[in-house]
Amino acid sequence: QVQLAESGGGLVQAGGSLRLSCAATGRTFSRYAAGWFRQAPGKEREFVATIAWNGGSTNYADSVKGRFTISRDNAKNTLYLQMNSLKSEDTAVYYCAVVARAWYGGSYYANSDAYDYWGQGTQVTVSS
Repeated sequence: QVQLAESGGGLVQAGGSLRLSCAATGRTFSRYAAGWFRQAPGKEREFVATIAWNGGSTNYADSVKGRFTISRDNAKNTLYLQMNSLKSEDTAVYYCAVVARAWYGGSYYANSDAYDYWGQGTQVTVSS
């Protein structure tokens, strides 16, 4: 079992930055690939970024590439999402998730169906 809790969301002006954190409980977080997804009002949940179990590789949605950075600190059981140059279209609830069904996964999990545990989400609102 893994429990995930996001934090760091809030209201920011366009062009600004936010850093999201995702604290994980459980001894095996460091063995799991992880990712961030988001869901805007009236839209389906969409992939944002994913990272390999050891942080060795990452993958991003085209819409955030060059602006967002996913990282992790396995010693602290924490996943991060640094968001720069925010746009109004980034407004959404952001969720972190882990792929627990396979250990030592890479950064190729862009489909939400691959993820087994999810956080409760944190709201990010970007004002234009």
